[in-house]
Order: sequence, then C-alpha cells, then structure tokens
Amino acid sequence: MTDTSRRAFWLLAAALFALYIIWGSTYFAIRIGVESFPPLMLAGIRYLCGGVLLFSFLLLRGHALPTGKQWLAAAVIGVLLLAVGNGLVTVAEHMQVPSGIAAVMVATVPLFTLCFSRLWGITHSRVEWSGVAIGLVGIVLLNTGHNLAGNPWGAGLILIASLSWAFGSVWSARLPLPTGAMAGAAEMLIAGAVLLLTSQLHGEQLTGTPSTQSLLALGYLILFGSVIAVSAYMYLLKNVRPALATSYAYVNPMVAVLIGIGLGGERLTAVEWLALAVILAAVLLVTLGKLLFRPATTPPAKG
Repeated sequence: MTDTSRRAFWLLAAALFALYIIWGSTYFAIRIGVESFPPLMLAGIRYLCGGVLLFSFLLLRGHALPTGKQWLAAAVIGVLLLAVGNGLVTVAEHMQVPSGIAAVMVATVPLFTLCFSRLWGITHSRVEWSGVAIGLVGIVLLNTGHNLAGNPWGAGLILIASLSWAFGSVWSARLPLPTGAMAGAAEMLIAGAVLLLTSQLHGEQLTGTPSTQSLLALGYLILFGSVIAVSAYMYLLKNVRPALATSYAYVNPMVAVLIGIGLGGERLTAVEWLALAVILAAVLLVTLGKLLFRPATTPPAKG
C-alpha cells in the first residue's frame, strides 16, 4: 500500500467513523443539552457556532465565497434540513422523547426521500416501494410503544422533521449550492440564525446557569456533531459512492439506542425493538432496490 492509498484509506475510515459514531451519538448529546438549554436556543447556538468555525476555516484555506444564488439555495436547504429537521428533533427530545427512539424515527428519512423524488419524475422499482410499505409498518409499530404512545406531540414533531429533511435532501440536488464543505458552512450559519430568531420570538430564556454536562454536550454538538461530521459527510459524497455515504442511516439508530440504554438508562419495549428491526430492514430494502433493480421503462414508440 502506497503512502497515498494509505492516507486515503485512513481518511475514509475517519469519515465513516464520524458519520456512524459521532452522528449516532448526537441524539444523546442533545438529550443532555436540553436539560439546561431551551431546545431552539440549543440548536441555534450549535449551528451558528459550527457554521462560524467551518466558514472561517474554509476562508483561511482560500475557499471562494458563495455567490448570491448559492447563499439563497443554502438558506432554503439549511432551513429544511437543520432548522426544521434537526430543530424539531431537539424540541421533541426536550418533550421527553428518548434519544434512541428519536434516532429510530429519523431513520425513516430514506423512505420519505424516495417518495418525494417522485415530484421530480424519478421512477422507482417495486422493491423500493415495498421497502416504503414495510417502513410505514415500522412507524406504526414504533408509535404503539410506550415511549411515543404517551407523547403524540413529540412523535408528530419528529415525523415533520423527517419529512422536512427528506424533502430538502431531494431538492438540494437541484439547487446551486456552494461547493464542497462550504455548502454545510453556509447552511449552518443561516439555520443557526433562523433558530435563534425563532427562539427569541418564542420567548425562550435560560432559567439558570447551564450545567457542566449541558455545556460539554453543546461543545460536542458544535465541534464534533456539526463541524467534523458535516465535513466528513461532504468528503464522502465527493469521494465514494452515494450508497456508502448514506449508509449511516443503518448505523446511527443502533448507536443512538445503545448509547441511550448504556448511558441514559433508556429502555425499549419488545414492540419498539421490533419496530427498529422493521425500519432498518425497510431502509436496506430501498437501498438494495436502488442499487440492484431498475424500474421498468416504457420503450419508445416506433413511428
């Protein structure tokens, strides 16, 4: 193995670790953070600080500033993915939705992404649609468990968050976003500002001095959950196949559930474990359908 290939291997391993473990652990970090911070304020500080750090780093590296059209596109995607997508998950965890359950619910994003892609005329195989149907069964099972059955508002917020993230993910491929990691930096800057403004309009205030644990959780979310993980995701999108870059969808729920159980004392019922298995199987089926099967196409008419 040459020095170049060895470096590429370790960069790939580090990027996958960031997506699998760091992104999976952010759900528990959010749970710790909202013990002292109002949810919208926590998410706003996270993304604004993360955006400033990443944006400054990229400027020092000589990265070009986004154009006006790129800022507008980043604003749209930043609001859909981060402000609404992650912001509502943070609010739901503040409403006592366990971090592991939140991660399982968010694992449905690839299923909704497939559905929204139909708006742009993208066709899919029967295998992929079967995955969507199975995923819906998993969502129903998850909502019958005691963690969400007694918290319908929290469940609804995470569902809206997942829909928003999926719609933004599909739309982002058709917008003139900034190149490379600058897209993530611009999106975080705008989403952070929107979340903090919404926090102020909602009347959120600190009720006391944040605990050391919550401050450490916020720092972890800024540096690791935002700057490092977003940069890793952008690196993977540029250097590996999309199937590998998005494979975190299978791993994050299990990481979040295990951390929630091991560190937070969270518990899943048998039905919720079954729902987790069903949802992950559905996501896997959608991905396999995308890779292995092509939807049937109508041959052109002969004239």
